[in-house]
Amino acid sequence: MTGYTMLRNGGVGNGGQPWVLRWSSRIRLTWLSFTLFIILVFFPLIAHYYLTTIDDADDAGKRIFGPRTGNELCEVKHVQDLCRIRESVSEELLQLEAKRQELNSEIAKLNLKIEACKKSIENAKQDLLQLKNVISQTEHSYKELMAQNQPKLSLPIRLLPDKDDATFPLPKSNRNCRLHNCFDYSRCPLTSGFPVYVYNSDDYPFGSSLDPLIKQAFEATVRTNVYVTENANIACVYIILVGEMQEPVMPKPTELEQQLHSLPYWRTDGHNHLIINLSRKSETQNFIYNISTGRAMIAQSTFYDVQYRPGFDIVVSPLVHAMSEPNFLEIPPQVPVKRKYLFSFQGEKIESLRSSLQEVRSFEEEIEGNAPADYDDRIITTLKAVQDSKLDFVLVEFTCKNQPKASLPTEWALCGERDDRLELLKLSTFALIITPGDTHLVISAGCAMRLFEALEVGAIPVVLGEQVQLPYNDVIRWNEAALIIPKPRITEVHFLLRSISDNDLLAMRRQGRFLWETYFSTSDNVFSTVLAIIRTRIQIPAAPIREETAVEIPHRSGKAAGTDPNMADNGDLDLGPVETEPPYASPKYLRNFTLTAMDIYRNWNSAPGPFHLFPYTPFDPVLPSEAKFLGSGTGFRPIGGGAGGSGKEFQAALGGNVPREQFTVVMLTYEREEVLMNSLERLNGLPYLNKVVVVWNSPKLPSEDLLWPDIGVPIMVVRTEKNSLNNRFLPWDEIETEAILSIDDDAHLRHDEIMFGFRVWREARDRIVGFPGRYHAWDIPHQSWLYNSNYSCELSMVLTGAAFFHKVRFCHHKALSFPFLLRATRVCMFVGMGFGGFFWWWFLVLFFSLKRTHFGARHSFSLPFSKLKHSQQLVCVPASGLLEELPLFVPCEKLRGTEAGEWKLGPSVFQRWSR
Repeated sequence: MTGYTMLRNGGVGNGGQPWVLRWSSRIRLTWLSFTLFIILVFFPLIAHYYLTTIDDADDAGKRIFGPRTGNELCEVKHVQDLCRIRESVSEELLQLEAKRQELNSEIAKLNLKIEACKKSIENAKQDLLQLKNVISQTEHSYKELMAQNQPKLSLPIRLLPDKDDATFPLPKSNRNCRLHNCFDYSRCPLTSGFPVYVYNSDDYPFGSSLDPLIKQAFEATVRTNVYVTENANIACVYIILVGEMQEPVMPKPTELEQQLHSLPYWRTDGHNHLIINLSRKSETQNFIYNISTGRAMIAQSTFYDVQYRPGFDIVVSPLVHAMSEPNFLEIPPQVPVKRKYLFSFQGEKIESLRSSLQEVRSFEEEIEGNAPADYDDRIITTLKAVQDSKLDFVLVEFTCKNQPKASLPTEWALCGERDDRLELLKLSTFALIITPGDTHLVISAGCAMRLFEALEVGAIPVVLGEQVQLPYNDVIRWNEAALIIPKPRITEVHFLLRSISDNDLLAMRRQGRFLWETYFSTSDNVFSTVLAIIRTRIQIPAAPIREETAVEIPHRSGKAAGTDPNMADNGDLDLGPVETEPPYASPKYLRNFTLTAMDIYRNWNSAPGPFHLFPYTPFDPVLPSEAKFLGSGTGFRPIGGGAGGSGKEFQAALGGNVPREQFTVVMLTYEREEVLMNSLERLNGLPYLNKVVVVWNSPKLPSEDLLWPDIGVPIMVVRTEKNSLNNRFLPWDEIETEAILSIDDDAHLRHDEIMFGFRVWREARDRIVGFPGRYHAWDIPHQSWLYNSNYSCELSMVLTGAAFFHKVRFCHHKALSFPFLLRATRVCMFVGMGFGGFFWWWFLVLFFSLKRTHFGARHSFSLPFSKLKHSQQLVCVPASGLLEELPLFVPCEKLRGTEAGEWKLGPSVFQRWSR
């Protein structure tokens, strides 16, 4: 056991093996430390050496640790093979890319060909549809022509009467004379043209007693009247002027009667004769009362009930402006509606005064009897009480400061001079007119003079006495311009006048102004009105309106019209059949006689009056929708044949409530040939276009080598006498359609826009339908009109540089409305009323002295007629507002520049009428 233990603890000897282990551990630690020391010392030195000498080495040395180039790699055979493969692949890729680009180019060309083919197919389809529409329209027109049973009317062929008169029985008394028993209709055929023969008063003794001013004014009017003829054998009516007489040399009634009966064409009873006794003064006497005038008609300002024959005699207005035009510059504005005085009256009652009634007369017994109740005292008491109450400012004076004017008994004489009376009426909302106390006196020169002065300055007449016969009362609706109140209602007059609204006041003032300007203001108006009344009574149409003769400027045509893609592209829209037949004019003079028979009151009580026969009007009656399918369908083109529809059906027919028609483009230009040619070319292929009238405003003619485009319709170049913007509104005889598209030479409208405007206008023919809108408002700080061209949600004007309107309504009527302004000025016209995207014309603003260029020049306008005060209000209408009637003219008194985009217009200038 002991021995075993020793071997186990040491084996050979005690402690041997632990020493060996200890020595080997020491040696390994020493070598490890030495190795680390060598690495840490020598390796940085070696690295430092190579880093500092690398720049001096050659390229090969530098690439010891970097990649080698391709050439060096290709030295190896395998690498060279790879390089050849890469080059081959690159070349093939280049060839494939070239082929791909070539194929893409071919594909693009084929796509273009496909698109062109598609477009050609679409165009062919459109052309086919157009041809089908044209064929359909032509067949429809042919059927209408074959089935037509109503002849087309034109201007009446003039038929003249025979020299000899037909005989017919005399009435029992001259007082019973009416047209049916005292007028010879055989001398006045419907198509005679209403010839009138006027006696020369100087050939008869009483001619030396006539008032020189009356006589001179009458002769001047006769010389220019279209109805007057020098051939007495064909005359329908014979006229003789017998007054106003001058008092010192006035002939006796018996002498005047003998001279009348000795007229060469009196024919024993004076039938078809008209005796005119004009009065220039309120004291004119009724000397014809004592004269037997037989069957002759009488026209004067004073009548008694036993003398006046309703429907036969004529009550005329006084001839105040005998030889002079009224001063329109002195006419007060129509607004403000209410003036300083609610009403005014100045006069003195004439109880007993020398008059023609003091002469012996054949009708004296007939006017004698119990006098009716005299309300004059009650009138005086009531009006004085109103004045003393001071509820309203009123002015009433029943005694004249100076000697009153001579007048008839029981009549209220005028006080003071005419200018003084007008100044008072300018401050009065209403003007009282008290009829004479003698109820047998149905009208007097004094009452007619008061009525004339009130209408002239815009004071609404209030006539006390319902028995009065106002001038031209059988054709004029006086209730639209005056208040006619029975005298027993004098106690209610104040209440009645206070209850009238401003709207009604202004409407009555406008109508009164229209009546005064049309029938009262000048000697020519008075004489024309007298003839028009007789002509209307016997149902003879008026003379046709004269049109402006167009002087054509020769020009060469033939250049094929180009195509502007921006203007001609209408998408897939078929705008309507392009007419292959020659352009057709609007039918004319279809209502020659019905206008005189049916529209008497409308013609007499709305502008421009009854003095002319128009070829057509925008107010012609419209058939109900079913009539066009039940025998009255001539000319109509209902949409879808009457079934309606949209898209193709709407495009194929014009539709509407009136027969088919075309329109004329009137283009105003001034020495801008290139712009003009481009604008004309854009009209190529425009449906329903009749012709183009180019108004050449320049005194310099177009270039001789200028080649005008061929757009499929005639182009008429009209030469004007002077440079005026009004030339676009002249009624040129070359315009043969009712519809006119007035457009500037630089205006850009697509065909679909034009067609949309044309369709809209056809449903509102009395309006103007246009595109460029403006806005106006009253500028309180500056007391002037503010004109704004900036964008606004509320629009009230439309410029006529791109607008549809009716030839008669806005050419003929306007030429008759403002001749004294249109002759003297160059005007720029703007009109207004909003409806959706279009703007309807009920206003006319006139700006004068156009200087410099276009918009900037408008800021420096000056109005030479700045005191012309025919004013009426401007009305704002939202752009999305409903259609409503507005006044016809816009006033402007003063125009001054403001900020950019704004104009300033003064409070009132050119006002005319509502409708």
